[in-house]
Amino acid sequence: MPTVLEWKGWKFLFYCLDYAEPPHVHVRKDRKEAKIWLHTVEVARNRRCSDQELASLVRVTQDNRTAFLEKWHEHFGN
Repeated sequence: MPTVLEWKGWKFLFYCLDYAEPPHVHVRKDRKEAKIWLHTVEVARNRRCSDQELASLVRVTQDNRTAFLEKWHEHFGN
């Protein structure tokens, strides 16, 4: 599970078996988790994150989208 960014206690990461899916990041903190698609920067799944937290996570993902996509392609080779 490579972590690509840590922000205010949130970890933005990839799961190693995610190579078969379109590029995305998982974002985790405590028992909260979200999955965000990188091409559309839309929330694919939400577990226990508030609307305000999701809005912040989407904003951070958008701000780092290019770097996340580069790291995705470096890690998965596609």
